[in-house]
Amino acid sequence: MTGAARLASEAAMRMGCGLCTIVSSIEAKNIYLSGAPHVMFESYTKLSYFSDHLNDARRTAAIMGPGAGKSNAQELRSAVLEVLKLKKPVVLDADALNVFEGKTYNLFPALHEDCVLTPHEGEFARLFPNLKGTREERSSQAAKLTGAHIVLKGPSTVIATPDEIILNDHGAPWLATAGSGDVLAGMIGGLLAQGMAPFKACEAATWIHGEAGIQVGAGLVAPDLIAAIPDVIELLYG
Repeated sequence: MTGAARLASEAAMRMGCGLCTIVSSIEAKNIYLSGAPHVMFESYTKLSYFSDHLNDARRTAAIMGPGAGKSNAQELRSAVLEVLKLKKPVVLDADALNVFEGKTYNLFPALHEDCVLTPHEGEFARLFPNLKGTREERSSQAAKLTGAHIVLKGPSTVIATPDEIILNDHGAPWLATAGSGDVLAGMIGGLLAQGMAPFKACEAATWIHGEAGIQVGAGLVAPDLIAAIPDVIELLYG
C-alpha cells in the first residue's frame, strides 16, 4: 500500500522535518520516485535490516507500519524490534502493530518512553485484547503496561502516557477517510524528528490534524490534510 508511506512522509515534511526518506523494497522504487520530489527513497536488502538505515545520527526518528502489509510479518516484527534497540523516537502504526497480534510478549518489553503507538480501535483490540473500560481507561492501562505513548484514534482521540491522559475532540467527521491515520502518524513523526517531546508531539499533531480537517471540510481526502498543514501552523504562529 504505497500511498500510506507517501502520505506519512509528506505529512512529516509539512510539519517541518528537514529531510525524509522512504525505505521500502526495490520493487516499489519507481512508484516512490514518481511521487513527491522532496521525499527521498532507499531500498532495503532485507526488511529485517531496516534499522541499518537509521545508523546515521542525522536520522533522528522513524515511522514504521504505514503501507507495510503483513505478507512478511516475521521480518517486519524483527525490523521493529531492531529499531527499538536504537532507542530513537519511533512511531508504530498500522501493520507495525498488527503483526504483533498474539506476540506482544516480544513487543512490550522492547518499547520505551520515546515510542508512540497510534492504533485505531481495531488495532488496539488486537494488541490489548484483555483491557476493559472506557477508551480513556483502556488507553491509560495500555500506556502503563507498555511504558509508551498511546494515541487511540477515533471520533475523539485519546493521548495517554503512564502518568498523563488527555482527550482531543478538536476535529471533524470528514477525518474518517482512508489515509487520515497515515497523515497523523507522519505529523507526529515529523515533530519527533525535530526533537519535540513525544507527549507534546502527540498533542500538537493531533490538534493540527483536527484543525486541518475542519478547515478542509466536507469531501476531504487525506492529501488535502497535508496541503492544509501550513495554513494551520500559520494560524498558530499568527
